[in-house]
Amino acid sequence: MKKISSVFWITVSIVLAAVIFGMVAPSSFEELTGNIQAMISSGFGWYYLILVTVVVIFCIFLIFSPVGAIKLGKPDEKPEYKKTTWFAMLFSAGMGIGLVFWGAAEPLSHFLEPPLAEGGTNAAQKEAMRYVFFHWGLHAWGIYAVVALALAYFKFRKDEPGLISATLKPIFGSKMDGAFGKVVDVLAVFATVVGVATTLGFGAAQINGGLSYLTDVPNSFIVQFIIIIIVTVLFMISASTGLGKGIKYLSNTNMVLAVGLFALMFFIGPTILILNMFTDSVGGYIQNIMRMSFRIAPLDGEHRNWINDWTIFYWAWWISWSPFVGIFIARVSRGRTIREFMIGVLLLPAVVSFLWFTTFGTSSIGVQNSGNIDLSSFPTEQVLFAMFSEYPGSIVLSIVAILLVSTFFITSADSATFVLGMQTTYGSLTPPNSVKLTWGVAQSAVAIVLLYSGGLQALQNTLIIAALPFSIIMCLMMLSLYRSLAKEKKELGLYLKPKPRKNKRVEQK
Repeated sequence: MKKISSVFWITVSIVLAAVIFGMVAPSSFEELTGNIQAMISSGFGWYYLILVTVVVIFCIFLIFSPVGAIKLGKPDEKPEYKKTTWFAMLFSAGMGIGLVFWGAAEPLSHFLEPPLAEGGTNAAQKEAMRYVFFHWGLHAWGIYAVVALALAYFKFRKDEPGLISATLKPIFGSKMDGAFGKVVDVLAVFATVVGVATTLGFGAAQINGGLSYLTDVPNSFIVQFIIIIIVTVLFMISASTGLGKGIKYLSNTNMVLAVGLFALMFFIGPTILILNMFTDSVGGYIQNIMRMSFRIAPLDGEHRNWINDWTIFYWAWWISWSPFVGIFIARVSRGRTIREFMIGVLLLPAVVSFLWFTTFGTSSIGVQNSGNIDLSSFPTEQVLFAMFSEYPGSIVLSIVAILLVSTFFITSADSATFVLGMQTTYGSLTPPNSVKLTWGVAQSAVAIVLLYSGGLQALQNTLIIAALPFSIIMCLMMLSLYRSLAKEKKELGLYLKPKPRKNKRVEQK
């Protein structure tokens, strides 16, 4: 037990207290989290919008900066994983369940209740796709990229422990080795537990929703509880096999299932319209990205509520997930240059997300417009399956979707147990199975309690609360990384600057 840090015991105690509170007084728990969430959304919405936009600008700066040539590791190190496996692992951890859960439901919701346009119109459909791209594009992956880059740089380049607190040493120095550092790591671990638990709750709800739509299985908390227990056992078996086996194989399986489901829907659905909407939506996204990034609607209460419910929720979700996803992406990115890392983490997943949402969103809106079925009458977790029912091969599509959510569920939880174990064992890259088991049970327990106390709304409330303190740490991580890179740029300036061209005429003379 010497390998276990005090961060483990402190955070486990906090999580246990929250679980007990949620079980004993679920109504009070839901009311408390709802009040705090409302206060944060109303009082700090401007802060979230500015922070996340700054993050994206910082990421783009690093791609074009000379420091992009710096390697995340020693100069002669090569990447541990080939590009396809690397991409599969970071994508499975970074989005996973969210794409399947919201793929058809979010564009449909924005189409019916857009922030600005009249609902149900062509303008609403274009606006819906723009905002989906906004929520799942550069801003989301920029948050992951900043945290992941800081961790990878300090771990593999500077030989620091793989801890969030270690990335702040250029600012605070040795203070990060004491109590202040422990506070930082506790906040990171707690945000990770809540972020992952929220996603597991979404996954359990959607698996239940799919089974309920296809069979006589009731859509209830009891069924979701059983699903979480079964998946917990499965991902703990996977976690015990290590990073190079369980997560690697599951990530590749995820990609095969995801590509299969995407291809089926792309060709069965309105293919030409999907391609046209993708092209038009990318243009609209690029054209409006700055306006959407800073739109807070200070004089329009209805629009502001929409921003709180969607944009602020998503920015909080990504921030809350960033310690987990960041640490995991950092762990599998050793040996890549900063430029390669940023392009791979920031741009490629965003493009894949755009293709996914265009395909499923355009298809769901098409079904809604057909008048054959009212998709808006279904719970969010059942919209995807209700949409499938209007297309050929609906049973096959639904089964593949349930399998995909299940494997994403297992991969996310498996990856999270590794990350949480690493963060609570002094940055060890091989945390004990007992620690991973504890965190596996803890995050599943939080997911169960949140579903029990208030369903999906309780999940969203708790997520926004947990993200706020870690967002401050993320600001400090960017500052720390910039300072360290600027220092190294001076040290390696000779190698990063282009060699001056020789004057051939002078040479000939």
